[in-house]
Amino acid sequence: MNSADLSKILEEHKVWITSMRESGSRANLYGADLYGANLRGADLRDADLCGADLYGANLRGANLYGANLYGANLCG
Repeated sequence: MNSADLSKILEEHKVWITSMRESGSRANLYGADLYGANLRGADLRDADLCGADLYGANLRGANLYGANLYGANLCG
């Protein structure tokens, strides 16, 4: 996934979180190729990361509370 698409998804997800799910949209990153992505400090609460490839991704400080990580590759 390119960084522009990822940024848009994360922005919409941020709106979704801060608006108490009234607007914006939940991050659907099901099966996404996030190899080496910089997700440092990202708010990914309740995001769908099922089956996502997060190998080598920077998740330092990311909030993954309630995120669906079933089958996600978290190696590296």
